[in-house]
Amino acid sequence: MRQGEDPLDEGAGAGSLLRQPKAVWATAGASVVAFMGIGLVDPILPSIAKGLDATPSQVSLLFTSYFLITAIAMLVTGFVSSRIGGKKTLLAGLALVVVFAALAGTSNSVGELVGFRAGWGLGNALFVSTALAVIVGAAAGGSAAAILLYESALGLGMACGPLLGAILGDMKWRYPFFGTAALMAIGFIAITALLKEQPRPARKTSLLDPIKALGHGGLASAAASAFFYNYAFFTVLAFTPFVLNMSPYKSGGVFFAWGVLLAVFSVLVAPRLQKLFGSLKVLGGSLVLLAADLIVLGYGNHATAVAATIASGAFIGLNNTVFTELALGVSDAPRPVASAGYNFVRWFAAAAAPYFAPKIEEWSNIHIPFVVAAVAAVLGALIVWVRRASLTHEAEELQPAHASEDGVSVFAN
Repeated sequence: MRQGEDPLDEGAGAGSLLRQPKAVWATAGASVVAFMGIGLVDPILPSIAKGLDATPSQVSLLFTSYFLITAIAMLVTGFVSSRIGGKKTLLAGLALVVVFAALAGTSNSVGELVGFRAGWGLGNALFVSTALAVIVGAAAGGSAAAILLYESALGLGMACGPLLGAILGDMKWRYPFFGTAALMAIGFIAITALLKEQPRPARKTSLLDPIKALGHGGLASAAASAFFYNYAFFTVLAFTPFVLNMSPYKSGGVFFAWGVLLAVFSVLVAPRLQKLFGSLKVLGGSLVLLAADLIVLGYGNHATAVAATIASGAFIGLNNTVFTELALGVSDAPRPVASAGYNFVRWFAAAAAPYFAPKIEEWSNIHIPFVVAAVAAVLGALIVWVRRASLTHEAEELQPAHASEDGVSVFAN
């Protein structure tokens, strides 16, 4: 926590959570849909592969293109929003998602779908990197209530994305894309009508500010550890549906349960564990447990793999929360800038894992991608342990409330 900042009043925030202006609810609702887009394609990956006569590694590029563009966009979002304002940035992101999600539903080849998914990633990056700052600026009852509302939207979106993908995808693999476009169009109309323009930052953000922020040893350490963690995370998200090989409904149910655990452990469990054991111990332990879970997932029978997939949501929820707080509090850079630099690094792993996991299976066998992901999680834990001196002081001061008025959610950004 930076000098002069006050801890967030969690009690007051929780009490006023539901008493928010319509503009806040409109932005939060659109945020739910934006986060749904991350896991939307999970249950229908095998269906897409069948419908477009594509291999698993080709279809997994849906994640690679999405997150590669998201990573690069981290250098752009602050530059854009500090110049045109939060509302216009939100609307630009929503408009891009509407267009590219609808185009994705019309794809006749996996190449077209991957390209449209990249455009979708740019729109989503513009939207979610700005949404929390806008919600905090428009919210009643203080930043704690706004942040809790935003984190709840994140968890709800991550849980419901696979479910929506399953329900619509069971009819036709194209329908989830059209459904997302329609929901985001509703969000565009609601934000246009209900949200007033937010004050622009006093200082404009340059394209290089996030890169310069990574010169801080603590932030660089958090980003490096999160890079390896994200590789493990997105091996689960993008590769496991092929391993489970279930119908869209069954796969959607598995990842809905996974998303519920992610939300519960991120919002409710992580802050309590941090108070008991400290942030770095929680993070290191959770990364090691995630590695063990991945080994069980890779070598267990089908029922065990299903259980391990769902259980991984708990560890991912814990890791998301602690990494968020480390990245937002470890350096002296403005939090949006620190967040952008951190995410610029870690989203490259989210782009790499969906591509390499099926390739590794082709080169070896179905178990090895999970071994590689487990090793990546352990490497993330080792970085936390080796670099604990640069992280410990800031981690001890962090409040388990996720962010402050000038910040944006690191998981979402």
